[in-house]
Amino acid sequence: MIAAHQTSPVSSRRLRVLIADDERDEVATLAALLSEEGHQVREIYRGDAVADHVRDFAPHIVLLDIGMPGMNGYLVAKSLRDEYGEKCPVLIAVTAWDKGTHRMYGKIAGFTKYLTKPYDPAALLALLPALPSHAR
Repeated sequence: MIAAHQTSPVSSRRLRVLIADDERDEVATLAALLSEEGHQVREIYRGDAVADHVRDFAPHIVLLDIGMPGMNGYLVAKSLRDEYGEKCPVLIAVTAWDKGTHRMYGKIAGFTKYLTKPYDPAALLALLPALPSHAR
């Protein structure tokens, strides 16, 4: 579970963030935290729903779990990279899968960052403004 929110630098850059994870409590907590920081958030719970939401919502950033029903995060990331190329949203893995091979697969699939659960929400918030964003 995500730790309690602590003070973080507020970004003047408002982002569209898509959260894709089958752990609904974690998604709700993270969505509330990001919304509180002024970001626009959409939540989904299946890997096979990500592509439709990316087309519809045009997020700057996709926070993507690896072990989801429908399609795992590696396949989702690869399909988004193949479809959007340089205009792909920034992909951040947020997962409990923490072996070296998992990180290697994440890099191959096209994740920009790979965070493992549990993670520090303040560190995630601090990371967002520095990431390149590809708004379409």
